[in-house]
Amino acid sequence: MSGSIRFERDAGDARIGRIVIAHPVKLGAISVAMWRSLRDIAASLDAMVPTLHSVIVCGEGGNFAAGADIAEFPDFRFDPDTLRDYHEGVIAPALHALRATDVPLIAQIEGACVGGGLEIAACCDLRIGQPDARLGAPVATLGFPMAPDELAAVLAAFGRAGAAELLLEAGLLDAASALQRRLLHRVADDAASEAWATAQRIARNPASVARANKRTLRQLLAGGPTEPERAAHFGYAASVTHREGVAAFLEHRAPDFHDDQR
Repeated sequence: MSGSIRFERDAGDARIGRIVIAHPVKLGAISVAMWRSLRDIAASLDAMVPTLHSVIVCGEGGNFAAGADIAEFPDFRFDPDTLRDYHEGVIAPALHALRATDVPLIAQIEGACVGGGLEIAACCDLRIGQPDARLGAPVATLGFPMAPDELAAVLAAFGRAGAAELLLEAGLLDAASALQRRLLHRVADDAASEAWATAQRIARNPASVARANKRTLRQLLAGGPTEPERAAHFGYAASVTHREGVAAFLEHRAPDFHDDQR
């Protein structure tokens, strides 16, 4: 049975979305078709304004994602051109789309979060693990290094020390060890419930503000913001959301952000 990646709105709160990595018979292994689907879904998130406040990225069947689907490897891994196209034309665009979206992403990590699964988790803003989570990038045991664009995502999320440990030792970390090394933000007995509660906390505040904060974080990590980006940042000055937030504070009442906009 082939796997799939799908997007859905939460049944209890439409402000929350889910990207579901579904390939349970292979522990969430990600095929070429799944990587391309992930790219398309991630690239569509920013258009869901203003109704989408946050997205939970999760696996199906008890695992987040056990990496790329190794059964496909003989089709392209042993020629430099097809190998490069796989990493830079298939995987990298999906990771780039995840990192580029302004929508907050929450990784709900259960079971295996390995290789390509770890790379997807690294592209998320918050990572919540269940005690049974296992994180790692043991690609060296398969005889190859991590591709540059993929390593860029891991490096940005975990720093040089974390990335070096994951790649050079090529082992798996349990949830407690991953939390200690700050690969996870928190560990919860029920990662699904905690991820949903986290999404709810994000959704209490204006989506436009969360998106702006995420955008500025990305710009700062890239050496910016540039002067045009700085000018655009302060464009919220006359927005309904900004006026309402300040007015509510001064009037000692709860803000009403139902008309949230830039």
